[in-house]
Amino acid sequence: MKKSKIRAGIAGAAGYTGGELLRILLRHPDTEIVFVHSKSNAGKPVSHVHRDLLGETELVFNVSMDIENTDVLFLCMGHGESKSLLESLKPADHLKIVDLSQDFRLEKDRLSDGRTFVYGLPELHREEIRAAGNIANPGCFATAIQLALMPLAHARLLGDVHVTGITGATGAGQSLQQALHFPWRSNNISAYKSLTHQHLNEIKQSLEVLQPGKHTVHFIPWRGDFARGIFISCTVPFGGGAGLAKQMYENYYRYHPFTHVSQETIDLKQVVNTNKCLIHTEYADGQLVIHAAIDNLLKGASGQAVQNMNLMFGLDETAGLLLKPVNF
Repeated sequence: MKKSKIRAGIAGAAGYTGGELLRILLRHPDTEIVFVHSKSNAGKPVSHVHRDLLGETELVFNVSMDIENTDVLFLCMGHGESKSLLESLKPADHLKIVDLSQDFRLEKDRLSDGRTFVYGLPELHREEIRAAGNIANPGCFATAIQLALMPLAHARLLGDVHVTGITGATGAGQSLQQALHFPWRSNNISAYKSLTHQHLNEIKQSLEVLQPGKHTVHFIPWRGDFARGIFISCTVPFGGGAGLAKQMYENYYRYHPFTHVSQETIDLKQVVNTNKCLIHTEYADGQLVIHAAIDNLLKGASGQAVQNMNLMFGLDETAGLLLKPVNF
């Protein structure tokens, strides 16, 4: 008997994360796309907006959402919009939700209109995700920093953390901003939201799950002059030496298919266009430095959303996500 496919809908599908979700789901062996929603692009072919999908699909953006015939709804809305949309739609309980905004990531926001959201970081909450009906997909910087720090927190060895991280222009979304104009962004770098970035709360929340107590994370994010990807470096006091750090990280991620510990230095190009996180550790003078790299649109957003969908529906966790980086 032929297995029926998972029927997926995407709300807010005209942005970067919506486009990447479409690219993955169109080739996913177990899904079919029921609708692609966009108020601003209703009536336009998807390939007129996501031009990389020309020849890949005949789908058209629609302002309506056929949630009655949908198994999973991906919300690629702006922050604050997902909660309002769900309150207006009032979808049936059987409909699974994967939200890519920050509306439900914090513990205080997990319960909304009768739905309870699980924080969707598989390397931390895999079994909870398998049983969940609603997922709050993590933020991009939050994903990279948490994956860099969780083995230390799991061993109860995490002290004060200093983090620097650089992100590509797609991390700011498609709306026009001064900081995204090519003449300004090209050959340039700048810091923003120093020590106040919105992802800090979800990072600390996850670290407290593994190592109870308040954690100090000093984070300075940077805007890079490239399109996509995140590279972060965390510095933490550590008395265990290089060998213990290597063993600790390899053991923690042994059974996680997308997070890999490298014995060599890592580069951003190794992860762009993939759902991977690469980690490399260095040790000197009682300090452990953990470098981590992800694609902000995939492991930091749409790829991780599909990874969560796979877990929720009992599929192979890697289905549709075995993507090759563009290395040159």
